[in-house]
Amino acid sequence: MVTAYCVKCKKKNQEMKDPVINKTAKGGYMAKGKCPDCGTTMCAMMSKDNAEKAIADGAKKNF
Repeated sequence: MVTAYCVKCKKKNQEMKDPVINKTAKGGYMAKGKCPDCGTTMCAMMSKDNAEKAIADGAKKNF
């Protein structure tokens, strides 16, 4: 799944809860989801290959 840094918990490589893959205005890819510990929204920038892999693993596609 998709991992990111939680700013509130200060934990690295937290696995996102319910990740959604978005496409940015400049053509990049971004994953948004919730932290499983505190519920804060997490965000991670990613490459096209990683975004496609995350979608194949079960993340929602929002573009």
